[in-house]
Amino acid sequence: MWGGDGMVQRCIDVAAGTDATIAIIPAGTANLLATNLGIPKDVEEAVQIGLAGARRRIDVGRVNGEGFAVMAGAGFDARMIGDADGTLKDRFGRLAYIWTGARNLRAEPFGARIDVDGSRWFRGDASCVLLGNVGRLFGGVEAFDDARPDDGALELGVVTATGTTQWVRTIARAVVGDGSAAKHAQATKGRSIRIRFDRKVPYELDGGDRSKVRRLDIDVEPAAVEVCVPVPTEG
Repeated sequence: MWGGDGMVQRCIDVAAGTDATIAIIPAGTANLLATNLGIPKDVEEAVQIGLAGARRRIDVGRVNGEGFAVMAGAGFDARMIGDADGTLKDRFGRLAYIWTGARNLRAEPFGARIDVDGSRWFRGDASCVLLGNVGRLFGGVEAFDDARPDDGALELGVVTATGTTQWVRTIARAVVGDGSAAKHAQATKGRSIRIRFDRKVPYELDGGDRSKVRRLDIDVEPAAVEVCVPVPTEG
């Protein structure tokens, strides 16, 4: 398939649990799944991987029944993505996310209750809840240091930063590869995650914004879809 993370998300949502194999030809704004799997942007190289590369089964996360392969989030990142979609992203590409992200740093936090694998893990005010099947975001930023798309679990992070100063410090820790250790962030992983908000909050799947909700039910489908990837190098 040819497209960005949004197109990949729609294909994976349908292909999960079937015998289909997905070959990715990156063509979108971010191409985060391709980047995390080592698939190059060069069309000829990507096509060659699809025809003669290795095959890897990866997990699929489901949020309220809809599948995703990269990341899902509620709050800050969903507002950033929602504001950038359309003309702004078409015109400026990744720079659109920087602009809309800066505009949303002062957004009011929301109350959240989060249960992970049947136990209460978090309760309090949050500005962003992030779920990851992979670790790398834009510009090589590692949101989750130990994320693997085939470990049967999803990474879960909560950011409690408010205001520009706290957000800048939190993002700076992520840039140097230590996002989970930031003062205003905490992380874990799980297979079944239930999130309840104190009001309707926007969320996103693989870079596509969705309508506001008061609850997110997230589960993992281990090894649910096969993807074409580069042949591993020896050594």
